[in-house]
Amino acid sequence: MESDNKRVAKNTLVLYFRMLFMMLIGLYTSRINLQSLGVEDYGIYNVVGGVVVMFSIINGSISASISRFLTFELGKNNIEKLKKIFSTSVTIQIGLSLAIILLAETIGLWFLNYKMVIPESRIYAANWVYQFSILTFVLNLISTPYNACIVAHEKMSAFAWITIYDAIAKLLIAWLTFISPMDKLIFFSGFIVFVAFTQRMIYTSYCVKKFEECRYHFFIDKNLFKEMFGFAGWNFIGASSAILRDTGGNIVINLFCGPAVNAARGIANQVNNAVLGFANSFMTAINPQITKSYASGDYTKTMHIIYKGARFSFYLLLLLGLPVIIESDNIIHLWLGQVPKHTTLFVQLIIFYAMSESISNPLVTLMLATGKIRNYQIVVGGLQMLNLPISYICLRNGFIPETVIIVAIILSQICFIARIYMLKSIVKTKDYLKHVYINILLTLIIASIIPIVIKLSFNNYTLLNFILNILLTLITSSISILFIGCNKQERNFIYSYISNIKNKLSKI
Repeated sequence: MESDNKRVAKNTLVLYFRMLFMMLIGLYTSRINLQSLGVEDYGIYNVVGGVVVMFSIINGSISASISRFLTFELGKNNIEKLKKIFSTSVTIQIGLSLAIILLAETIGLWFLNYKMVIPESRIYAANWVYQFSILTFVLNLISTPYNACIVAHEKMSAFAWITIYDAIAKLLIAWLTFISPMDKLIFFSGFIVFVAFTQRMIYTSYCVKKFEECRYHFFIDKNLFKEMFGFAGWNFIGASSAILRDTGGNIVINLFCGPAVNAARGIANQVNNAVLGFANSFMTAINPQITKSYASGDYTKTMHIIYKGARFSFYLLLLLGLPVIIESDNIIHLWLGQVPKHTTLFVQLIIFYAMSESISNPLVTLMLATGKIRNYQIVVGGLQMLNLPISYICLRNGFIPETVIIVAIILSQICFIARIYMLKSIVKTKDYLKHVYINILLTLIIASIIPIVIKLSFNNYTLLNFILNILLTLITSSISILFIGCNKQERNFIYSYISNIKNKLSKI
């Protein structure tokens, strides 16, 4: 357990610094993109790319299946079956790519040109964006088994370096777009394809060199194919519900509110991805531990990891998200200068949604590890699918665009209750509520009180007040997490880990 804790801590730290670097680059890149493309084109890029992402409904379920089967067999140390799973997975992804291209070039193309709200003068550019988005999506699709192998083997430093390359390349593209003499939207979209291609080559080269199972040859094991698609078939409900919630919500906003509001949500997603990336880094490091411990039959260890995973992924979001929620108006203005309408409330709500989902993420990993997902996906996936029709009805009846996120938050909490109930044979409901839900709720309330009071107290808000409140929010969050969110053993581990880092730095 101590060895696993150290490995998780090391991998989390690597991914944490990776996300800090990517956050700074990503937020600055968004500012440049907004300035060079303009609000309208920025919104078009987000919503047109989203049409292509809709077709990932086909892929989402099988991608989860690939990750689960690779990690599960690593837990059993079954190399021969790993080789079969990998080759079968790549073959499946190639087949899915062909199917998605067919759908995208027929149904998707029709929807883009005849149903979406895009100014007539930008239809030509939107079609170029669409074609480039298809190519980017297919390249990322084929990379899925390679990405899954890196995470399953817990080689997070490699994962970090490859994604840092992606962030730097996109920053360079943003600068080139800013000075480009040609249509900036087409130029930007075309170079994103180039980045996806080079990233695909890097993933492939690394995995072939480092992992024995990553030598692809055309192969399909019929029994394995049936087993993976049986798992993916039920997981299709959950995967499709997530796509319909996020991308479908963006398209509904476009239909009723236009591309300018899509730009506001796109900016909010950039902020959310920056903050959520830190929590996801922790879950990326801890998910293989959940699956491997379950595969080895050590259920006590599994539950220990799940409790810790749910709480600490929330704490990471709280630490970074709470200052953004409280000071979102000032942060966005300083960041962008030009702020599309609705952006601030979108940012605040979408971070609340990320916090709501964080406490359920380890439960999702556990359910996927068991392989018994039929009833789970019918109930939870069915609830999540309500996001799209409810959002459509609300916006059609004149509700504000942010209603899409409010609906998602409410349904997220209902899904949390459903997950606990569906996993009651494995997870003790009272223990989870006590050790996770009530714990993080108290931590959130105590961390928020003082910063909110101070924010509301200042009538003439200055830059100094803004900086002081950000620092105060970080301090109150840290204290609340350390002394309310953590138990004595966890505090001692944190103290010990910080002490080790200080000792290593002092020797440099």
